[in-house]
Amino acid sequence: MSRALGIVNFAANNIWVDGLSEYRPIGAFSFLGRYRIIDFPLSNLSNSGIDQIQVYVRRKARSLAEHLGTGRHYNINSKRGKVHLLFSETEVLDDMYNTDISAFLDNMEIIERIHCPYVVIAPSYMVYTMNFDSLLQTHIDSGAEVTLLYHAVDNAKEHFLFCDTLNLNKQKGVLSIEPNRGTAKNRNIFMDTYVMSKELFMNLVKKAKKTSSVFTFADIVDAECSELDIRGVAHRGYFAAITDFKSYYDANISLIDYKSASSLFDEEWPIYTKTNDSCPTHYVDGADVKASVVSNGCLIEGTIENSVIGRGCTIKKGAVIKNSVLLPDVIITEDAHIENMVIDKHAKVTHIKDIIASPEKPGYVKRSDTL
Repeated sequence: MSRALGIVNFAANNIWVDGLSEYRPIGAFSFLGRYRIIDFPLSNLSNSGIDQIQVYVRRKARSLAEHLGTGRHYNINSKRGKVHLLFSETEVLDDMYNTDISAFLDNMEIIERIHCPYVVIAPSYMVYTMNFDSLLQTHIDSGAEVTLLYHAVDNAKEHFLFCDTLNLNKQKGVLSIEPNRGTAKNRNIFMDTYVMSKELFMNLVKKAKKTSSVFTFADIVDAECSELDIRGVAHRGYFAAITDFKSYYDANISLIDYKSASSLFDEEWPIYTKTNDSCPTHYVDGADVKASVVSNGCLIEGTIENSVIGRGCTIKKGAVIKNSVLLPDVIITEDAHIENMVIDKHAKVTHIKDIIASPEKPGYVKRSDTL
């Protein structure tokens, strides 16, 4: 039996990716061509031996449900393990009452039925790898009541502005959880990852509801910092928080670099995803691809540079794609020039030849749109 119940939580109300979030939750976003964001927390849990997993979703669940399926592609033991997609029953979307606490309370009976002594909570909007079994053992050995994972950064003035930070004492005790207001470059970015006993988790959820109708789980943990033994553990390796459009674009582009990708991907720690039977990508004579990630099932006749190309895309002769992220099944016509763009699924660029944005403010083409 697994020692912990795994929970993949949805992003807070203040996190929204313009364009992409109109169609699916962040966990369902295409990432680096072949993955979805949700693949990373689920693979971390599966690789850590955690096979009872709950995935919470607040809105537009269809694409996430289709991708998760039975969960078998995450190497979950089909006899004893399960990936369970759960919903908040709050009727009004996008309001301050639609919190993770509300979703946990709506599903408390299911949580209670799972016989695991601990719970590991991970976010659906962050990309990182972590051995949660080792983190759980660190938590147990420390004697802490709650363990929080954080990543120390030196660029918090410009980045991670929709994330929380941990205020730590010298012994790595957590004094408070505070928003990153961009006032200092060196911050401990809270990775929305918690380890604690399942009993304490359920008690905190119920206490949050009594304290405030709009409390989130982070709010109640912050409120309990002076009462509970809460400790921070530093994360090492690649880390990205997908909290707005630019951070999504930047995270995809950053992993084109081999060194960055090597700090995330490891043969001993596979990232599982739903696969299909698409054929290998076909490169026509004259195609020119430099420093890019190109997924299966594409037809490449043009030029691609420093870009991520999703499954089943067509890049016609003379087309140039630079510094861009193309989601699956995009068609780019002959001699088109695409630069610093994110182009959503099933879009067709067939009439407009030049679509160029600035590197500081990448552009977006809507899903299934024709330009």
